[in-house]
Amino acid sequence: MKKDKILVFYIFPFLILTLLLLNIFLPGKKDKRLKTINYKLNGVEYKLLVADDEVEWAKGLMGYQRKEDFDGMLFVFPDKKYRQFWNKNTFLDLDIYWLDDKKIVGKSFLPAVNKTGKVMIINSPKEVNRVIELIVN
Repeated sequence: MKKDKILVFYIFPFLILTLLLLNIFLPGKKDKRLKTINYKLNGVEYKLLVADDEVEWAKGLMGYQRKEDFDGMLFVFPDKKYRQFWNKNTFLDLDIYWLDDKKIVGKSFLPAVNKTGKVMIINSPKEVNRVIELIVN
């Protein structure tokens, strides 16, 4: 019985705490935002973060206050649809490129929310499966 108490009260909580700490400090899905690619757009090469799942699509560049070691973000969607982007919690001015595969079908400007004082929504001019947000210097 004493061994069971040691297991339940000491070892099991230690294992849970260890797993939680490993999840915090080791790279994993949460660090996916750090994945970047080099992408050529209009003859210029950019370093872009890649958003290729629903969690990353929802986050986008929200919360970033300044340009870091990347130029923007590439959103890769599994299908072609009309897309909407907004500036909620986005503190960077962005040029938005709407793409049908790798072909640019439109360009929009999305100002930082702190400059507009309100949330703005922009729409793709056609169905697209990729969108690039470039940080405007």
